[in-house]
Amino acid sequence: MIDRRTFGTIAGTGAVAAALGIVTGCATTGPAGDKPAPPMDPGKERPGGTEAFGPLKQVEAGVLDVGYVEAGPADGPAVILLHGWPYDIHSYAAVTPLLAAKGYRVIVPYLRGHGTTRFLSRSTPRDAQQAVFALDILALMDALGIKKAVLAGFDWGSRTADIIAALWPERVKGLVSVTGYLITDREANKQPLPPKTEWAWWYQYYFATERGRKGLERNRHDLARLVWTFNSPTWGFDDATFDRTAAAFDNPDYVPIVIGNYRWRLSLVEGEPRYDDIEARLARQPVVTVPTITLDGAVDPFTPPGNGSAYRAKFTGKYAHRTLPGIGHNVPQEAPAAFARAVVDVGRL
Repeated sequence: MIDRRTFGTIAGTGAVAAALGIVTGCATTGPAGDKPAPPMDPGKERPGGTEAFGPLKQVEAGVLDVGYVEAGPADGPAVILLHGWPYDIHSYAAVTPLLAAKGYRVIVPYLRGHGTTRFLSRSTPRDAQQAVFALDILALMDALGIKKAVLAGFDWGSRTADIIAALWPERVKGLVSVTGYLITDREANKQPLPPKTEWAWWYQYYFATERGRKGLERNRHDLARLVWTFNSPTWGFDDATFDRTAAAFDNPDYVPIVIGNYRWRLSLVEGEPRYDDIEARLARQPVVTVPTITLDGAVDPFTPPGNGSAYRAKFTGKYAHRTLPGIGHNVPQEAPAAFARAVVDVGRL
């Protein structure tokens, strides 16, 4: 979920209490004169399908037929919201209407291997290295006629948005990245971390085995629910909320994409040679120059210590950082108003 080089010991999970989905305070740094946007009403999720935040659409983009939700005016400034694992587009069910009401054209795609996104050809390798997710989103932008957008994400979505912002800054108006800089450095990933930190990554090592692959195949819903509970210790999600997302894991490519992603990060499998040049550029850990707001959930077990200092040097453009008390890993679903506010604010940096 995040680059192992950039995070340290696991944050404590029991000391902070806050109303779920509502920001109780934040530490913010940014350019002088930066003023927050007007307050937003916190979004309230409605159990059920995508009708809660927009109709589901499909478009052919690159090697994929991408399933996505679109909301807001077609001529509004574009913002693309990117989910992680084990999550889906419904992480943004409450964020989307907040941004649409502000006049944004909001696009929320299923990543490869999730939901209604499908490969156009059976012969396309089910590759899951970091570069392909970025190329998928660039192809989606081209297919939808979007030249430039605010990119916002968490988990796999943060990593994907970070990559596009670093390598293709001309396509990015602004970046909102949960847990900061997540571009994977596979050489650094070969080094051990403190045992407590390694323990949090149990599923990475589980997925490295054939037993783990079978476990994900047979127990994908129960495994995801366990990860949700660990990642967001203060979030009291209900069955309907989880089940709505878990349906996205029934994609026929879900298992190979998830397994391939984590095995690639641990250098257990190689990527496609066609992406070697991109991966070589990413291995050099390029800085992000576009306006950026980074968000940390204070009780996210993967939040690095130091209130954003662990990755601050990787963002050389206009920048602000916010820590959200009482919030775990799935920031947009746990704190939709704070996430939407960051999207609005980054356009003003």
